[in-house]
Amino acid sequence: MRPRLLIVDDQRDVLTALRMALAKEGIEVVTAGSPAGALATVAADSFDAALIDLNYTRDTTSGVEGLNLLEKLHQSDPLLPVIVMTAWASVDLAVQAMRTGARDFIEKPWDNARLLSVVRNQLELGRALRSGRRLEAENALLRDASQVQIVAESSAMQEVLSIAQRVASSDAPVLITGENGTGKSLLARLIHQWSARGHSLIEVNVGALPEGVFESEMFGHVRGAFTDARSERAGRVELADGGSLFLDEIGNLPAGQQVKLLRVLDSGEFEPVGSSRTRKANVRLIAATNADLHKLVAEGRFRQDLLFRINTIEIRIPPLRERRADIAPLALAVLTASGRRYGRSLREFDPDAMRALQHYAWPGNIRELRNVIERAALLAGGEVVKIADLRLAPSNASPPALEDMNLEDAERILIRAALKRHDGSVVEAAAALGLSRSALYRRMEKLGIGADA
Repeated sequence: MRPRLLIVDDQRDVLTALRMALAKEGIEVVTAGSPAGALATVAADSFDAALIDLNYTRDTTSGVEGLNLLEKLHQSDPLLPVIVMTAWASVDLAVQAMRTGARDFIEKPWDNARLLSVVRNQLELGRALRSGRRLEAENALLRDASQVQIVAESSAMQEVLSIAQRVASSDAPVLITGENGTGKSLLARLIHQWSARGHSLIEVNVGALPEGVFESEMFGHVRGAFTDARSERAGRVELADGGSLFLDEIGNLPAGQQVKLLRVLDSGEFEPVGSSRTRKANVRLIAATNADLHKLVAEGRFRQDLLFRINTIEIRIPPLRERRADIAPLALAVLTASGRRYGRSLREFDPDAMRALQHYAWPGNIRELRNVIERAALLAGGEVVKIADLRLAPSNASPPALEDMNLEDAERILIRAALKRHDGSVVEAAAALGLSRSALYRRMEKLGIGADA
């Protein structure tokens, strides 16, 4: 994306001249004609830097309006570098502007070379500050995620976590497979957390990277490598040196880029875009996909040698319908979190609501469950969530897996199925189940199954 600069001045000819001078440098310019307009623009959009006049029509000499605007811009966004400019320059005013929060000072009429130099420096500073803030936010999210334990009441998920813990301390590549919404990203973070890799986990959503910027994002670039490459930039591979590189949705990796990734995995070597100098990085790869990579290999859309390289350890996360013992604790955890988020006092689900959650097919897995329960938290009329609050589609209901049922539920389903298969004949159903007719009647009575079931 092009760097974005906000220019604030009440003279149209000044705005036009500045826009023309900076547009040639590939800078996206947005203008405002007054302090009020500038504040409204900043509230509605984001910029890498701002260039503001200190004097406006109400007071053309003192700089008070500009200094007030500078102070308000700094309060609104402390990371926004602001350059001040005035035709009534003085040492005292410049010092006062710098004390108020200005990053640099330009006099009118300006020198183009100095103008471009100052603006470029502040735009790069603004981008660096925002990038740092994003990294801090991402690290905070990772720290929060590290405190969240994956719910693993079911034997299937206990096996997943057991494998993950056993392989986490090695540097072996791990491929996490599973449907969308099953928690592949969270498992990748936990594997990195449990590992001995002391540096960062760098996450890349491969499917979200346009092919045209893939190399620059992954391997970085040097200054002048392409238009707008005004400074050297480290890629994700270099940032992950000494840590872990998580490639989500790796099945979407373009064929032309697969061989370049394979080289990094084989030798740790890569070249930034525009550079002939080979660099090395020591990364541990964790990849995830919801695609059948073996099928993609057979179709010629994924390299077999790359598949062999990334799936030294393959961990499949089962869909939620195969781990029904986890539904209740997951639902209660999401309900508690939703209550805190929306300021609602929510205690539990009524029995019918919990039964509906247990029997639903969950095609969207944990992501869908979270969405359903957050919605129910908003719709619930009291402290207990009812089945009507869930608004589940009946067509998606399905019986729980046999291993997640208790004995009575399993018997109830088997008896109902046998009666249905034999058109309600208790004699034939009993024979199919290996029971006497009287034994079947006793079980039906105990389980509350009518003769017309």
